[in-house]
Amino acid sequence: MFNKVLIANRGEIAVRIIRACRELGVKSVVVYSKADADSMAVQLADEAVCIGAPQPSESYLLIERLLTVAAICDVDAIHPGYGFLSENAYFAEACRRHGIAFIGPTSEAMKALGDKNAARDTMKKAGVPVTPGSDGLIHNEKEALEMAKKLKYPVIIKAVAGGGGRGMRIAHNDASLRQGFHAARTEAENAFGNGDLYMEKFLVNPRHIEVQILADNFGNVIHLGERDCSVQRRNQKLIEETPSPAISAKLREKLGQAAVKAAKAANYTSAGTIEFLLDPDAKDKFYFMEMNTRIQVEHPVSEMITGIDLVKAQIEIAAGMKLKIRQKDVVFSGHAIECRINAEDPDRNFSPCPGKIEQFIPAGGPHVRMDTHAYSGYFIPPYYDSLIGKLIVWGHNRAEALAVCHRALDEIVVKGVKTTIPFQQRILGHKNFIEGKYDTGFVENVIQKAKKNVSKEGGK
Repeated sequence: MFNKVLIANRGEIAVRIIRACRELGVKSVVVYSKADADSMAVQLADEAVCIGAPQPSESYLLIERLLTVAAICDVDAIHPGYGFLSENAYFAEACRRHGIAFIGPTSEAMKALGDKNAARDTMKKAGVPVTPGSDGLIHNEKEALEMAKKLKYPVIIKAVAGGGGRGMRIAHNDASLRQGFHAARTEAENAFGNGDLYMEKFLVNPRHIEVQILADNFGNVIHLGERDCSVQRRNQKLIEETPSPAISAKLREKLGQAAVKAAKAANYTSAGTIEFLLDPDAKDKFYFMEMNTRIQVEHPVSEMITGIDLVKAQIEIAAGMKLKIRQKDVVFSGHAIECRINAEDPDRNFSPCPGKIEQFIPAGGPHVRMDTHAYSGYFIPPYYDSLIGKLIVWGHNRAEALAVCHRALDEIVVKGVKTTIPFQQRILGHKNFIEGKYDTGFVENVIQKAKKNVSKEGGK
């Protein structure tokens, strides 16, 4: 096992990794920007080093500076968390070149899966179903129009290096395809330095299902079941749950087998997530979408129903240890739901709300977990994502988990800034969600549309 790990991240995930390190008897070093000097991670870590100005480009994204801190603090490994450099193959390569273990997959696997078009080819060869689409890159507008004619509208243009909804455009006709093709290329070039695009048939309001996997360096791969991530706004997840109310036992088994097959095809190691889309016209059909080569924000829901600590498993795998369990040892118990608590104002188009948290009381009680870096008096900086915490609850069944989630959301106190809690309460209380009848269009087409209608009626 490692002696000391550097955490190249901030916020709740930095706190989460510190806790895992402490339980493993590993010392932690956290880096921080000037804006995060008073963060919980800085207070909890064994060592803390300031690495620059608030902007990520001047702190958390500076690879050479991170490696310098790693050398000065004599660390054995670096954990990148999620976001920032977590899926940067060059960073993973640089760590290993400097004799530092990267707690994540190899740079080769990251490169292979980071190029989403190449990842599609890998999955096809492995027999994992992929969404109908182009066999390679779409180089120009003419090729885009020809492929759209074959696939039939609607189609979606995607950047091979895309993520977080960037470099993606949906087209319903030739005119929107022409416009979307150039817009996606420009956005991808600016965001990722790579404007290469490919095309897929766009599935209207599918179910978004992902499968958590763990893979060691000895060929052992297991899955920890699926998570339903369909409650989204502009491709950003709001609520996740497991097991999915849309998945039968038979389909669950197929998804798990496909995820393991996908990880093996990519020679993947560490924790990772295979993302699938369920065909809205044939619920027993699913397609590979992409693989996230890192720990995910929503990993706690899988931990809640399996009892497996994914972050500790990541660290152990990177230290060269074999997986402690096999697939037959994975036991799924009950139902778990996660709500992402963001400092945003839902009534103002979810605009970020940085500022001082005057009072913060997290939820507690039976079957409740709150992963957060917030506290009373904490100042939310305006330079990073607006996540201030995650509420994760468990129940013996879905109805019980929903009841616990309602109670826990009501219990959270956040004074001084607006949060997404009222919006999540509306979602959880909606008839469709209660019945498990939702998809990726649920928030825009049902929740927000209903609110607009209420506003119009109030105006009359």
